[in-house]
Amino acid sequence: MRKKKRQRRLWALIIALVIILGGLGVYFYHQVTTPKTTTVKLGLVGTDSEPVWNNVKHRLAKQGIKLEYVTFNDYVQPDVALKDGQIDMHSCLTRYYFEAYNKKENAHLKAIGNTVISPLGLYSLKYHSLAALPDGATIAIPNEPTTLGRGLNLLQSAGLLKVKGDAGIKPSLNDITSNPKHLKFKEVDPATAARALKSVDASIINGNYAEAAKLNPKQQAIYLEPVNKSTKPYVNIIAVREKDQDNPVYQKIVKAYQTEATKRAIEKTYHGYQVAAWPKFGRN
Repeated sequence: MRKKKRQRRLWALIIALVIILGGLGVYFYHQVTTPKTTTVKLGLVGTDSEPVWNNVKHRLAKQGIKLEYVTFNDYVQPDVALKDGQIDMHSCLTRYYFEAYNKKENAHLKAIGNTVISPLGLYSLKYHSLAALPDGATIAIPNEPTTLGRGLNLLQSAGLLKVKGDAGIKPSLNDITSNPKHLKFKEVDPATAARALKSVDASIINGNYAEAAKLNPKQQAIYLEPVNKSTKPYVNIIAVREKDQDNPVYQKIVKAYQTEATKRAIEKTYHGYQVAAWPKFGRN
């Protein structure tokens, strides 16, 4: 009788040990095979780009990377916050603005990936083609120096005028060397370029303002800015601190962004107001 009791106790002990060891095995298996979550603070301006980033965010979560958005309301704060270490990366600035700040402030920031470009467009409520623009037509052009220069280069690429060869990406109205259609220019605030359409023959409008005015770039623009090497300064980028440029987690984020899935999300979200930049300009 005592022998049977000892046997039962022994078997109970063995079963208990098996359960405990099995549980520990499962625990350590998950510890080893489940990736640890790394949180990355991503700076964005406004919420317009969140639908695209949400697509990327979902895929990154499977790799143990959690994106946490930090939203700003202007285009100065993201660079400052990145420099000061308040965020890990940002994705909201054009290469031109980013590099200008980086050089001016000696900020030691680095662009590690191309994202989107928002083509400038020439729109008109009166005419449906460049050829239809009459002699002496009035064009509304954004008065912000960089966008004004970009607008003149847009018109040059359309064959409507020529500017000085050494004017670079910021020519002024004084740099126009040939204006065969005798175009006239009305300088306007970039935000009012769409509203100016009613009082001019055509207007040069930024992609975000065209979107706000519900102007379809594919259907209503009589000319869109070409996506080529001359427009690379206007590509939006993913940026980090220089010391973090080879961080494997950040490189995974760039890789996850620059996919066909993201390209489809961009097309679905922006309908041509913004287009994927990396297929044309490369990874960075």
